[in-house]
Amino acid sequence: MDVISLPVEYDHDKIDGKYRLVAIASQRAKSLSLGAKPKVQTKAKKITTIAIAEAAENILEFVTGEEARQAREEAGKFDYRKMLEESRKVSAAEDLSELEKDLKVYLHERELKDRRAFDELFSEKKEEEAEDSEE
Repeated sequence: MDVISLPVEYDHDKIDGKYRLVAIASQRAKSLSLGAKPKVQTKAKKITTIAIAEAAENILEFVTGEEARQAREEAGKFDYRKMLEESRKVSAAEDLSELEKDLKVYLHERELKDRRAFDELFSEKKEEEAEDSEE
């Protein structure tokens, strides 16, 4: 199924309208952004596209009515933003460590080049001084 093509086909017996489909997909996209594994094989790379595909194929479980209200209250107690910030901090630290490694390599190479250039310049001056002292 190509999710990008419109309209998205879904089971009207289980999902009562396109707005419900969007609500289900948005909640699934949130969980995918927090690191959940996709439940469907797709070529899509975007989280929202994967979430819509999963919702349209009836892979996801969802509740409506009073059950949904109770689930929302329980979910309100869980802070998704805090969890997302913590996961970003961890990935930023990992990215920073990779950057630091690359930077150390670059600085080490630069230091070696500078040291070689200094040694060459210093050895040339020593040779000139030696020639001057011989004269």
